[in-house]
Amino acid sequence: MTPLTVVIADDEDLVRAGLRIIIDSEPGLTVVGEAADGAAVLPVVRRERPDVVLMDVRMPALDGIQATARLLALDHPPKVLVVTTFENDDHVYDALRAGASRFLLKRTRPDDLVQAIRLVAAGESLLFPAAIRALAGRRPAGRGGRVPGIDRLTGREGDVLRLMARGLSNTEIAAELSVGQETVKTHVGNVLAKLGARDRTQAVIAAYESGFVSPG
Repeated sequence: MTPLTVVIADDEDLVRAGLRIIIDSEPGLTVVGEAADGAAVLPVVRRERPDVVLMDVRMPALDGIQATARLLALDHPPKVLVVTTFENDDHVYDALRAGASRFLLKRTRPDDLVQAIRLVAAGESLLFPAAIRALAGRRPAGRGGRVPGIDRLTGREGDVLRLMARGLSNTEIAAELSVGQETVKTHVGNVLAKLGARDRTQAVIAAYESGFVSPG
């Protein structure tokens, strides 16, 4: 099986070294590059084309928010997993709005880090839905206006989006709605397509910012 490849972007040498040790010790994962700031991560990603980038949000030269936006504009963008010290940092939400798929706290356990990388690569589930909801709740309701495509969601697709915002997996959504997992997978795909979202996190943020789902 081809291993998942990871690039680490963090301005602290010790943090990068620790993350590399954890990741490289896990079967099926390998670190293919490092960067000490947001500007330096761009050429590394272009060269290595990793599956996932671990991105610190507060870095010199170019912060993680701007770096994420530039990475997601590439022809073959990686998934971006934000690694942060504080979960209530507005910079985290801005990085998610810029295209990051998930975020993870630096104090997390190694096993959770590994699981998060795998989930991000697979695009399967929303991490820390309660924290994302709290971050969204600190923003003015409907600040993003009506999201194109939100009005084209069917009733069932809307139900699926609301359950996605609660962080439910496809299996859990299927159980909640008493339908098959393939049916849920189809609905999720339709939601992402209609909202123009790269993944579940982007769809959920669009739902919050348009007022379709209330963070309260």
